[in-house]
Amino acid sequence: MAKINTQYSHPSPPCPAGRTTDRDLNHIENGVSRTHSPCEDTSSELQQGIAMETRGQAESRRSSFTGQGPARMWRLLVSLRVWAARYLHHRDQRPDSFLERFHGAELKEVSSRESNAQSNVGGQEPAGGTSDKARKEEKEKKEGERQENCVKQEEKTIVVDPSSNVYYHWLTVIALPIFYNWCLLVCRSCFDELQSQHLMLWLVLDYCADVLYGLDVLVRARTGFLEQGLMVRDAKRLWQHYTKTMHFKLDVLSLVPTDLAYFKLGVNSPELRFNRLLKLTRLFEFFDRTETRTNYPNVFRIGNLVLYILVIIHWNACIYFAISKFIGFGTDSWVYPNISNPEYGRLSRKYIYSLYWSTLTLTTIGETPPPVKDGEYLFVVIDFLVGVLIFATIVGNVGSMISNMNASRAEFQAKMDSVKQYMQLRKVTKDLETRVIRWFDYVWANGKTVDEKEALGSLPDKLRAEVAVSVHLGTLRKVRIFQDCEAGLLAELVLKLRPAAFSPGDYICRKGDIGREMYIIKEGKLAVVADDGITPFVVLSDGSYFGEISILNIKGSKSGNRRTANIRSIGYSDLFCLSKADLMEALTEYPDAKRALEEKGRQVLLKDNLMDEDLAKAGPDPQDLEEKVEHLESSLDTLQTRFARLLAEYSATQMKVKQRLSQLESQAKLCGGVPLPDGDPPEPGTKQQ
Repeated sequence: MAKINTQYSHPSPPCPAGRTTDRDLNHIENGVSRTHSPCEDTSSELQQGIAMETRGQAESRRSSFTGQGPARMWRLLVSLRVWAARYLHHRDQRPDSFLERFHGAELKEVSSRESNAQSNVGGQEPAGGTSDKARKEEKEKKEGERQENCVKQEEKTIVVDPSSNVYYHWLTVIALPIFYNWCLLVCRSCFDELQSQHLMLWLVLDYCADVLYGLDVLVRARTGFLEQGLMVRDAKRLWQHYTKTMHFKLDVLSLVPTDLAYFKLGVNSPELRFNRLLKLTRLFEFFDRTETRTNYPNVFRIGNLVLYILVIIHWNACIYFAISKFIGFGTDSWVYPNISNPEYGRLSRKYIYSLYWSTLTLTTIGETPPPVKDGEYLFVVIDFLVGVLIFATIVGNVGSMISNMNASRAEFQAKMDSVKQYMQLRKVTKDLETRVIRWFDYVWANGKTVDEKEALGSLPDKLRAEVAVSVHLGTLRKVRIFQDCEAGLLAELVLKLRPAAFSPGDYICRKGDIGREMYIIKEGKLAVVADDGITPFVVLSDGSYFGEISILNIKGSKSGNRRTANIRSIGYSDLFCLSKADLMEALTEYPDAKRALEEKGRQVLLKDNLMDEDLAKAGPDPQDLEEKVEHLESSLDTLQTRFARLLAEYSATQMKVKQRLSQLESQAKLCGGVPLPDGDPPEPGTKQQ
C-alpha cells in the first residue's frame, strides 16, 4: 500500500478528481464482476483490483484535502467488494449435497478435487481453505452415518404389508372380539340373568377383547401404505399417516375405559362398554378381503347377507325385551308375558320368544299382538319400515346372486338354443344334430365353456403372460422345434395358443389340405388313418403334436405347406392350436429364432427324406419377394405420413416466428429507439442516437 504524503500534494479541481474516482470505481467494479466467471484467472483479477486500488490512492493523493473524504470511502468500498467477490466465488464452487447423496463417493471426490484446485488457484487464505475442507469432510461423514443409521432403523422396523397373509390372519383374529361385542353386549344388557349367571366368563372375555383391541392399534400403526408405488417403512411416517385417518379416532374412542364406572354402578352394567362397538369398520374390512380371496364369492355373499339379517333380528329382539321390561311384563297384550309364570320365566324362553316376535315383525310374514300404547305403536312402525327394507334387500341381493351364479349357464344355454334353432331352420339331419348336442353336453360337463382370452383380458399384459406361461409353457416345450427357443419368444407364443375341442370321429386335418395351424394334444387320443378313414396307422396321445413343419413354409419341402396325413379324433379330444399367422407375427421380432426354426425344420425334412435340395438351392421365392415389397410399400406410406405431419408442424412454427418478428419490428418502430434506463425522459436539446 502506498503511503499518502500531504506535504507535497497540490490542490486540484474537484470535478476532475471526482470524474477520475468514478471512472476508477467503475473499472474496479467491472473487474470484480468478472471474477464470477469460472473461465478467467482469479489471482490476476485480484492483483488488478489491488493495482486499481493503489492507482486510486495515487489519484487521491493529488486531490489533497478536498478529495480525502471520498477517497477513503472509495478505498473502503473497493476492499469490501474484493473481499466479497473472493468469498462468494469460494461459496459458489462448493459441491451440491443433494447430488452427492445420489451419486455417492465418486462425485464427492471429484467435487472435493475441484474445490481444492480452485482454492489453490485463488492463492488466498490457505489455512482457511484447509479448515473449510476439514469441516466439509466432517459434515459429509456425519451425513453418511446418519443415512446409514436411518436405513438400518428402517430395516429393523416391523411393517405389516396390507396385502400379505399375515395381515389377513390378523383381521381374522380381530374380527372375533368385534363380533363378540356386537352380539353379546346388547344381549347381556337386556337379559339380566345372562349377565349375572356367567359374570366371571364375561369379565375374562371382555378384557381379552380389550387386549386384542390394543394390539390392533399397534398393528394399524405399523401397517404400511404405498407412496409412489413403494411401501413406506418409516415408523414415524406410518404413525402420522394413521393418526390422520378416521380409524384412529374410532380406535381411540373404542378403547376409552368406560368400564371404570363399574366401581360406582356395579359390574352388572355391560352397557357401559357400548363404545367397543365403534370398531365395526374392521369387521367390514375382514368381510371384504375374505370375499376377494375366496373361490366361492357368491356363496360368501349369501352367507354374509344372512348374517347381517340375523344380527338385525337379534338386536331387535333384545330391544323388544328391554322395552317390555321398561313398560312392565304382562301389563298388556303386546309386551312380553309376566315372568312370574314359570313357563315365561326361563332365560331360554325369554330370548326365543323375543327372537320369534322380532322375526315375525321384520319379515312381515306373521300375525303379532297389536300394540296398545303410543311408544309401542312407534316401535312397531319403525320395525315395519326396517322389515320392508330387509325384505327388499333380501329379494334384490339373493336374486342378483342367483342370476350371477347361473350367468355362465344361461349364456351357454342361449348359445346352444341358437344353434338348435339354426339347425332346425336349415333342416340338418338328426345324426348331425345329435352330435352337436352331445358336443355341447361334453363341453359343459367338463367345464370347457370358459374363453381364455375373455377371462384373462382384464389382467395386465405381464400378468396375463405369466399365467399363460405357467399353464401352457410345459406343453409348448414338448414340440421339438421349440425346445431351444428364447424365453421371450415362448412367452409370446403361449399367449397365442387357442384351445380347440373335437368330438368323436371329427377330422382334425385331411391329406392334401393347406396347413395353417399346428396342434398339440392336451387330452384325448387321435388316430392317423388311411384315405378310407378307417384303417389306423398310429395313435397319438397326450403331449403329441403335428403340423409344425407346414406352418414354417420351408423352401424345398416336397409337400410344401400341404398336410401329408389324415388325422381323426377317436373320442372327445382337447387340443391347443397355433396358427401360422400368429407364429410369423411373433417371429418378426426374433429373426435369429426364425432362422433357427427354419434350420431345424430343414433337418427334420432331410431326416424324413422330404427335402428337395435342388429346389432349396434355387433363387428366392417370388411370393417372399412380393411380401417384402408389400411390407416396404406400407413402411414407405407410414414414413410419408409422418414426414407430411412434421412438415406441417414446421410450417406452422415458421409462420408463428415470422408473425412474432413482425410484431417486434412494429413495436421498435413505434418506440423510435431503445428507451433510456430508469425511464427518464430525454433532456431537451439532446439527440437520440
